[in-house]
Amino acid sequence: MGRERYRDRLATLRTDIVLFGELVVERYESAVAAAANGDLREADRIVRGDDEINRRYLELEGDCIDLIARNQPVAGDLRLITASFKILTDLERIGDLATNLAERTEYRSGVHPAVDIESLGLAAGEMVDAAVDAYEDDDPAACRSVAVDDDSLDSDCEATTERIIRELLAEQTAGDSDGRTVDTATRGLLTVRDIERVGDHAVNIAARTLYMLDTDDELLY
Repeated sequence: MGRERYRDRLATLRTDIVLFGELVVERYESAVAAAANGDLREADRIVRGDDEINRRYLELEGDCIDLIARNQPVAGDLRLITASFKILTDLERIGDLATNLAERTEYRSGVHPAVDIESLGLAAGEMVDAAVDAYEDDDPAACRSVAVDDDSLDSDCEATTERIIRELLAEQTAGDSDGRTVDTATRGLLTVRDIERVGDHAVNIAARTLYMLDTDDELLY
């Protein structure tokens, strides 16, 4: 492969990763809105669209493998390709978490009243957006900001989890708890867990980007 074509393929890979990130974030934010509004039609669209996410993930993964196999890149180019490979995996898993939210909406609309799904969910989505932007723009400071934002998200998720558990225990103590109450609490806890994981994947994207740019492993561990 000629050097110019190789450089073009590297640039295309980066653009394609960014576009994939935008697609995943759009699906995730739509899943959050569907869950908040009990929109079963939108939830079904998101569930059915998961195959598209998976196909695109495999195509881009193949591009990364092909670039390494054909060109044996070193130094910065190798860091770019390996970071892109890792980032792809995090984005695909965010797509899976969007599907989880949509499936939960499909089978029983609504979430536990303790879960402010729009606030928590969109905060996590904004972190993913910021991490993908940092990858696109070569912005180490933005990578570190994502990690700071994750501390706030984790705190909010922990507080929400504690509230769900407290309310469930209070209802059980009062004898007001039944199977439906437990099911609602369980779905609430799963929803918070999935949103928190979206934030974790955003940090992973930022961490890989920071290492790609500065060989700085500050956020990796």
